[in-house]
Amino acid sequence: MTRSAGFGYIGSTVTSLIYASFTFTLFALEASIMSLALELYFHIPIAIAHIISAVTVIPLVTFGITTISRLQLWTQPVWLVLLITPYIAVFVREPESVMTLQTYFWIAGSGQDFDWLLFGGAATIAFSMVAQIGEQVDFLRFMPELTDKNRLRWWLATISAGPGWILFGMTRQLGGALLAHLAIRHGIAPLHAHEPTQMYLVAYGELFGNPRVALAVTTLFVVISQIKINVTNAYAGSLAWSNFFSRLTHSHPGRVVWLVFNVSIALLLMEFGVFGALEKVLGLFSNISIAWISAVAAELLINKPLGLSTKAVEFKRAYLPDLNPVGTLSTLCASIVSIMAYLGFFGVYAQAFSAFIALGLAFLLVPCIALIYGHDRYLARDPNFNNQAELSRCSICENHFEREDMAYCPIYDGSICSLCCTLDANCMDACKPGLRLDDYLLRFAECCLPVWLNLNVRLRLIRFSLLFLFLTILTSVFVGIIYYQDLLTVAQNSASFKLLLENFVKVYASLLVFIGLCTWWLILNDESRHVAHEEIARQTQRLLMEIAEHEKTDAKLQQATKMADRANTAKSRFLSSMSHEIRTPLNSIIGYAYILQKDPAIPAHRRQAVDILKRSGEHLSALIEDILDISRIEAGKFELRQEPIDFIPFIEHLVSIFKSQAEAKSLSFYCQIVNTLPQQVRGDEKRVGQILMNLLGNAIKFTATGEINFRIGYSCGVTTFQVIDTGPGIHQDQLQNIFQPFTQLPNEYLGSGSGLGLTISKILCEIMGGELAVISDQTQGSTFTVRLLLPSLGGGQQYIHEDDIIGYLGKFQKILIVDDQPEHRQLVMSILQPLGFGMLDAGSGEECLAKVEKKPPDLILLDLSMPGLDGAGTAKQLRQKGYTKPIVVLSANAYPSDRLNAINAGCNDFLAKPIQVSELLSKLKLHLALDWLYQEQFQDVESKLQSDYQQPSLETIQELTCFVRIGDLLGLNQHLTELILRQPEYTQFAQGIMKLAGEFRLVEIKKMLHSASEEQTSNEE
Repeated sequence: MTRSAGFGYIGSTVTSLIYASFTFTLFALEASIMSLALELYFHIPIAIAHIISAVTVIPLVTFGITTISRLQLWTQPVWLVLLITPYIAVFVREPESVMTLQTYFWIAGSGQDFDWLLFGGAATIAFSMVAQIGEQVDFLRFMPELTDKNRLRWWLATISAGPGWILFGMTRQLGGALLAHLAIRHGIAPLHAHEPTQMYLVAYGELFGNPRVALAVTTLFVVISQIKINVTNAYAGSLAWSNFFSRLTHSHPGRVVWLVFNVSIALLLMEFGVFGALEKVLGLFSNISIAWISAVAAELLINKPLGLSTKAVEFKRAYLPDLNPVGTLSTLCASIVSIMAYLGFFGVYAQAFSAFIALGLAFLLVPCIALIYGHDRYLARDPNFNNQAELSRCSICENHFEREDMAYCPIYDGSICSLCCTLDANCMDACKPGLRLDDYLLRFAECCLPVWLNLNVRLRLIRFSLLFLFLTILTSVFVGIIYYQDLLTVAQNSASFKLLLENFVKVYASLLVFIGLCTWWLILNDESRHVAHEEIARQTQRLLMEIAEHEKTDAKLQQATKMADRANTAKSRFLSSMSHEIRTPLNSIIGYAYILQKDPAIPAHRRQAVDILKRSGEHLSALIEDILDISRIEAGKFELRQEPIDFIPFIEHLVSIFKSQAEAKSLSFYCQIVNTLPQQVRGDEKRVGQILMNLLGNAIKFTATGEINFRIGYSCGVTTFQVIDTGPGIHQDQLQNIFQPFTQLPNEYLGSGSGLGLTISKILCEIMGGELAVISDQTQGSTFTVRLLLPSLGGGQQYIHEDDIIGYLGKFQKILIVDDQPEHRQLVMSILQPLGFGMLDAGSGEECLAKVEKKPPDLILLDLSMPGLDGAGTAKQLRQKGYTKPIVVLSANAYPSDRLNAINAGCNDFLAKPIQVSELLSKLKLHLALDWLYQEQFQDVESKLQSDYQQPSLETIQELTCFVRIGDLLGLNQHLTELILRQPEYTQFAQGIMKLAGEFRLVEIKKMLHSASEEQTSNEE
């Protein structure tokens, strides 16, 4: 209320100090009364009684106003009974007390012997209690909302706790005077008759015959009364100290800290026993408090109704100027004049009525200064600007508050609650330039101090003077109270009085020196804090600018990342699409090259061309795999397959491939086995081979003359491969660049490549936990070293060449080829039909479902990418319809996601195009549990065919002979397949001919058909 009543934000801080000093002064007086009762009843030292009286209040007040309210409510009935009962006893036991009271009222009404001086003095003491209105406000602010239902009770409570409190206090003062008169009549010295313990002890003595019981009840009543009073004093004091220091230091350690601080000061005064001095201080204090409360009342009762100030009661730091002369100057002037009157400067009557002077002068000055100062200067800025929401969240503590408790902070660019605004030390009140305390001091320094002094010196001098004066007054009041009490004690002894007074002057002068030093230290500390704040503000501004730049850069990076992600996605889609499109024709190239390689009718001078065709197709397939490997690695979807590797055949296969290539370039190729190699190791055969093929291929590619040395060593599970060449070598500056993707070094003039081989090899080595290193000299060639962990599995298996397979033993197996490309279906049929498989084909998923429903095959080779129903959907429907036999995917879509989708759809295995015949046959053996028939076993099968086979009719044999005569082996196989489907009893005969057709042994087929024809003719005859 003081903040909004023309005092300003910092101006109200002084009134908080006044109020805090009032609370601990009253606390000391009231607790001393309780101490006297404890001393009287328990016979304990008064110093211990003071400690008990003070410390008892702390736990009761710690838990806040709720606990205090409950305490007041629970003790109120007992307190009222103990308060009223003595008066009833007095009126019953001593009827003359009623006459005494009537006499008092008659004297007061008649005006007989009325003394204006005594009246003014008494009024001054009574006015000191006006500041207690702050304690009543502490209770009133917890009143419920005013509604139609509680209107009567609400106003009754408000008036009783507000103005009504004056009437209650007046009644208590009159009753206390009656009891004091009664105590004097019973022999109590007038010096102690006003003490509540003595007054109520006499009153309870009239009620109880036993003095011990009367003393116990008196002690109980005094203890309850003083605790009820002092919990309010302590709570109000803790709030006042908290407000004072939070505004000055922008720190809030908690209300309990200030509670202990307030009680400690009061306890110190109690222990010093300065009660006589405190009574004088109350008289002095009443002038200041009445000036302060009158200024607040005049603002609310005069200025606001007349429009001399703002209508709103604004209390937040963000919207109040630090100083407002309306309340500040009015209180200051009224206090100074009334204190001077109290000290006797204007005569005895002015001294007696000093409180009335403070009251009248404050009510006069407040509207006059407000009229001069102006209505618009009450607020630093518009409270409604950016503060319209009824409920908003604080930018600092992030709690939600109503609009009346929120302010807009330009520093944080958002709403901020009043408490966070009070405690914030970073903003330096930037929201109200020109209305800060520093701005007032600057204007005063510029206008009132000599210009020949440096401005900083003038400001420092003003701050020092104000703080020194403030601390001096506080110290003089505190020390003066102590010495004043001692001076009163020795007032009758002039020598002691003079000595004590001289001692006070010496001590006080010494204190002034230390106060000056402390003041200077505080000024320098405050300036250092300001400099630190300004530097922090500058650094913060720079950081904010840097953050803004980083945000711009981050936005650009995010945009670039999104573009890169889109480009990477487009690249992946492109690679996937191109991989599929390239694999499709490549499948036909490699597949038919394989068929042509096995055709004995191919001339020798064309067989080399077929080999080149197959090798080129396989090279193109490897290039596609390299590009896809990079894509998989970048996407983090690269997987290794740890399987047994037949190590010796694996090495022999590499040597057989690259030795012929080296010799074709007139290079010497050596393979050196450093120590004994295991028969079998565990690893990813494909990836290990890929690494070594890259290194050996590069060595042959870039070596013009000399030799290639392939060195292999094995020790404790670690295999070391070294590829040593005598090529041009690599410059030292370029050794690390060779592992970068798409890198072509200047000396690579002997051929071209993708620039991915070494990159992939390096990454694969690291993924497998190994390493790839290079040592090179431009004159002596290069040495590439690969170290891989390939654990030994002991003995090996016999190495079998799948190309030697010419058929299988056992029952007839039917295979369904599902592919939308006819040439691919024809290719697979051309590979498998000569081996004796019954082949069916379908060009779509729908056709596959139909054929499976009619004639379920033993195995399905399924393409994924097909128009209409794709491969995954086809597999899923087949499983739903109860098809339980193997489904093997044969597709150009070779990404891990494609494999996963196929497995999830119910497929058993996956093969990638272009077809690797050996791998295809391996999958068929696995899923159909086949026993292959090899070339060396053919003679036994042929003799068995001639002896055991059941032969078809003569007409069928003649049809087969027609196909052989024109060389249509494809038509022959199809006709034999249909024969097996129609008449299974001829399966062995048909499979025998199909095996011979797979080897293009037309002469043997003709002999078999001619022999069968003659046998059927003889049988018919």
